[in-house]
Amino acid sequence: MSGRPETLFPLFADIKGLDGIGPKTAQALEQMNIHAPRDLLFTLPHALVDRRLRASVIGADLPGVVTVEVQIGQHRAPSKRGAPYRIEVDDAQTRFQLVFFHARPEYLQRQLPSGERRVVSGRVELFDGVPQMVHPEHMLDPDEAQSLPDFEPVYPLTSGVTQKIMTRAVTDALSRVPDLEEWIDAEQRRQEGWPDWAAAVRQAHRPTTAGALAPTDPARARLAYDELMAHQLTLALARANRRRSRGIVTEGDGRLRSKVLKSLPYRPTNAQVRAMDEIAADMAAPERMNRLLQGDVGAGKTLVAFMALLIAVEAGGQGVMMAPTEILARQHLEGLQPLAESAGVVLELLTGRDKGGERQAKLDALARGAIQILVGTHAVFQKDVAFRDLRLAIVDEQHRFGVRQRLELGRKGQGADVLVMTATPIPRSLALAQYGDMDVSILDEKPPGRKPIKTALISTERIDEVIAHLRKAIAEGRQAYWVCPLVEESEASDLIAAEARFKRLRATLGEAHVGLVHGQMPHEQKDAAMAEFVAGRTSVLVATTVIEVGVNVPNASIMVIERAEIFGLAQLHQLRGRVGRGDAASTCLLMYQPPLNEGGMKRLTTLRETEDGFRISEVDLEMRGAGDLIGTAQSGLPQFRVADLERQAGLMAVAQSDARRLLAEDPSLESARGQAARHLLWLMRQDEAIRLIGVG
Repeated sequence: MSGRPETLFPLFADIKGLDGIGPKTAQALEQMNIHAPRDLLFTLPHALVDRRLRASVIGADLPGVVTVEVQIGQHRAPSKRGAPYRIEVDDAQTRFQLVFFHARPEYLQRQLPSGERRVVSGRVELFDGVPQMVHPEHMLDPDEAQSLPDFEPVYPLTSGVTQKIMTRAVTDALSRVPDLEEWIDAEQRRQEGWPDWAAAVRQAHRPTTAGALAPTDPARARLAYDELMAHQLTLALARANRRRSRGIVTEGDGRLRSKVLKSLPYRPTNAQVRAMDEIAADMAAPERMNRLLQGDVGAGKTLVAFMALLIAVEAGGQGVMMAPTEILARQHLEGLQPLAESAGVVLELLTGRDKGGERQAKLDALARGAIQILVGTHAVFQKDVAFRDLRLAIVDEQHRFGVRQRLELGRKGQGADVLVMTATPIPRSLALAQYGDMDVSILDEKPPGRKPIKTALISTERIDEVIAHLRKAIAEGRQAYWVCPLVEESEASDLIAAEARFKRLRATLGEAHVGLVHGQMPHEQKDAAMAEFVAGRTSVLVATTVIEVGVNVPNASIMVIERAEIFGLAQLHQLRGRVGRGDAASTCLLMYQPPLNEGGMKRLTTLRETEDGFRISEVDLEMRGAGDLIGTAQSGLPQFRVADLERQAGLMAVAQSDARRLLAEDPSLESARGQAARHLLWLMRQDEAIRLIGVG
C-alpha cells in the first residue's frame, strides 16, 4: 500500500499554516495532542453559548449570556482611578449598562457612538438590581449581526490558546475538508440517518441546536462510529492476518479428558461445556486460535483451561500456562496438580527462581517432550526455553498483556494456539475495544456448590465489634483476610497503616495468629507469609491489595475491607472473590468511614446487592468511565477523541461486525468501499493497520 492518499494532504499539513497559528500557539496545541489540521477537526466543541438575538435582557436567565439590539446612550468616564468606564444603553424594554475596565475611551467612542444602534452579546449580571454587561464579547452593526451564529461552539483549551484562536483555526481547517468516498455500509447509514463525512465534520463544529452536543446527534454519532470502525478494522486486519498464518491442527481423542471428568465430584456447568467445545473446535481448525476466556471470580476457568491443555497432550504435543507473578504460577500449579494426577500427565513449574542444574534439567525435559504441561511466569519467554512441540499457550492475564505481547507469544511456538484468560469481567463494549481481535468465550455461571457470600456494610466506628467477631471465628478454626486501605499515594503511609492494624490485631488476637503482607516486602517474605496463611498456621492475614489477584485459600471465609469506600468496584469484587471458596459460609465486611458520599454509597450497595461481576462492571463503567476502569495507561485501550465508550457501547458492537464483514467480502480492501476504508485508516492514523494491508 503506497503512502497517504493525496486528498488527505491538506488535513495532515503543518498546523502553522492555519489562520492565526504561529510557532508559539502550535507548541501550545501540541499539549492538547493537536499536530495537524486533522486533529483540530476531531477536537469537537464540548459546550455551546446561546447567542440567539432577544428583544430585551428582561426575562433572560441571569446571570447568563444575552444577545440584544440596543441604542447607545451616554458614555460615563470613570470618576476615580481603577473605576470602570460605563455606557448606558436601551434595549426594547429597559435601560442597562455596558461596563469596561481599563478602557480606552477614544476606541469605545469610535466603536459605540451615542445615538447609534448596535447588537451586543455578552454575560449579563444584576448589580444592585441594574443589569450590567461587562466587556461584551461581540459588538456589531445590526446589518452584520447575522454573522453571529445562534449557537457559538466552546472548545477545550490549554494555556496559550483562546476560544478566538481555536475558532479561527477550526474555520480554516474546515475550509480544507475534502469530500471522501463513503466507507460506511449504505444501509447502515440510511437507517441511522447519518450525513456523509465532510457534512458531519461541518455540522459537529457548527451546531445549530442545543441537542447537537449529544452523542446521539447524527453528525457526532457518525464521527464516533468512524473512529470505532477504524479501530475495529485494525483489529479485524490483525485477526485476519493471524488467521492466514498457518496454525497446527490439534485434535485429541478425549481419553485424558474423560479421565478427568470421571474424577470430578460435580458436572461442569453449561457455560464451561460451551467454552470447552468452542476451544476444541478452534484447536482442530487449521488457523491459529486466538480466544479470550472471560469468567467471573469462581466461574471455573481452571478446569476449562486444563481441558484445553489436555487436547494438546492427547494430540502428542505440549501446552504451557503462564501467569503474571510467581505466587500465581504456584497457585495454578497447585490447582492443576490434582487434575494432572487424575489424567496421568507430567506437569512442571518454571519460574525465575529455577537456576543452574535444576533449570537445565527442566529445559532438557521440555525439549525432549518429557514435560507435557508447563506452568510458568514470563520466564517462559526467555531465549533458551524450547518446546519439542508446543500446541497451546494459555496466558492468565491481569490486563498486563496487550496486543503486542500476544504477538510476541505467537512467535514462541510457530503456529501454537493462544488462549487468554481473564478473571476481570469487562463490559462488552470495553471487551470489544481491548480484545476485538479475539474470539470470546464467557463463563457466566457459577459451578454448583459455590455458596453465596454474605456482604455487609459496617461503619469504622464499630471496629471493636468486628475484632470481637473475628476472635470468635478464629476460635472456631476459621481464617480471615483483613485488607488495609491504600490511604495515600505514598507507599510509606500505606505501610504505616497496615503495620498499625497488624500490631493492633496481634495485641487482641494473639501474636501467633496474625500475618502481614504488603507491597514493600521482599518477595521471599511475602511468599513466606502467604505460605503460613495457606497452611493455616496464621488465622488472619493483614494485607494491602496484593491479595486481590488469584490467591486461593479455601478455609478463609471472612474478608474485612477497611475504608471500602475508597476502593474501586471491580477491585472490591475481586477482593471479595478471595473468600467463598470452601465449604464454610462466607462473609465480606465492607467497613466505611462515615459520612459516605453518593458514589461511595452506590459502589458499596451495588456490591451488597449482587455477586454478578458483569453487572458490577457495567455499574463501574457508568460511574467511572472507560479509562479509569482498567487504568488507561496500561490498558491498551485506544484513545478516542469523539467516541464515548460508556455511552456508545452499542456502536462498538456494530463497528466490529461491520469491519469483520467488510474484510470477509473484500480481504485486501480493493473494492470501491475497500478503498474508502483505506482512506478512513489513514485519516484515523491507524498506521499499524495500513502496514497489515501492505503485508496482506
